[in-house]
Amino acid sequence: MKRLIGCLIFAVACAAPAWAQYGERTHEHEGHIPAHGPVAVEREHGRVHEHGPGDRHYVDDHDQWIGHESGRFDTHYHLDHPWAHGHFTGGFGPGHVFVLHGGNRERFEFDGFFFSVAAYDYPFVDGWLWESDRVVIYEDPDHEGWYLAYNPRLRTYVHVEYLGR
Repeated sequence: MKRLIGCLIFAVACAAPAWAQYGERTHEHEGHIPAHGPVAVEREHGRVHEHGPGDRHYVDDHDQWIGHESGRFDTHYHLDHPWAHGHFTGGFGPGHVFVLHGGNRERFEFDGFFFSVAAYDYPFVDGWLWESDRVVIYEDPDHEGWYLAYNPRLRTYVHVEYLGR
C-alpha cells in the first residue's frame, strides 16, 4: 500500500509542471480580454463611413473599442425586427469565454447558441477559426438587436445577431 501511494505521489509530482505549463500556454493564446464593452456614443449622430482597406474593429490595451464610433443611427446595423429570436442569455464579458464549434460568418455556434455576423462586418472575420477560436460576447450599447463578439486571439470584434438556441 505504501508503494502504491508513493507511486501516485511521484506521478502527480511529475505531471504538475506539465499541467501548469499547459495552462500558461492556453492563457497566452487566449489573448487580451476587455473588462467591459464599448461605451455608448454620446453624439446624436456618430461618425458613419464606409469600411476602407485599413479599417479594423479591435480593442486596444486600454480597453478602447476602436471602430465603434458610428452611434445608434448607423444604417449598416439597422434591423427591422431587433431581438427577433429573443435575447442571448449565456453571459457577457470576460467571465464568459466561449469556444466556437463550427459554422461560418452567416451562422456560427457555441454551447448551443447560434449567431450571425453583420454583413457589413464580414471583412473583420477574415482569419477567424470557426471550429476553435474563443469568443466573448458583449452587449452593444448603440445598435439595437446586436451584440459584439470579440475574438481574443485576433483582438478583433464584430456585430452579431442572436439567432436563438
